[in-house]
Amino acid sequence: MAPPLLDLAHWSTWAVCAVIKLPQLAAVLAARSARGVSVGSLLLELAGFLVFLRYQVYYGYPLQTYLEYPIIIAQDIVLLLFILRFSGNMKRALFYAVTFWGGWYMLTLRKWIIDLAMNLCTLISAASKLAQLRCLWQTKDSGQVSALTWSMSAYTCASKLWAT
Repeated sequence: MAPPLLDLAHWSTWAVCAVIKLPQLAAVLAARSARGVSVGSLLLELAGFLVFLRYQVYYGYPLQTYLEYPIIIAQDIVLLLFILRFSGNMKRALFYAVTFWGGWYMLTLRKWIIDLAMNLCTLISAASKLAQLRCLWQTKDSGQVSALTWSMSAYTCASKLWAT
């Protein structure tokens, strides 16, 4: 692949990732409701992103190969806090923070743990999407789910596959 096209794929992916959750955040904030948004899906997504980030850091990969993940993780955390706030479950925020913080360190206690977790990332990501679809199916209402966020996510996945 030509280097300029590869650079374009990388830069466009980073640019989209910088704002990927903003439409979802805007929808939740505008409605002051998280109806239709699955907390379980968001937690699985966050877990997968954290595992991927930890793996990249642990093995010393170049920052440009995973630069978008800290940005998406920060946006996911803000979205999770808004969802917990609007659903009246803010007390769970501390539990989730402690769980993810502990998991971050437990992943590298042994090399096989981080390797196994990384191998499960695709399954975790798929489970995240299925959890959101299940929520949509059960509620029969898309509520505050942002189609733009899902579209941008599909773009970044396709861009990464193409550039790899």
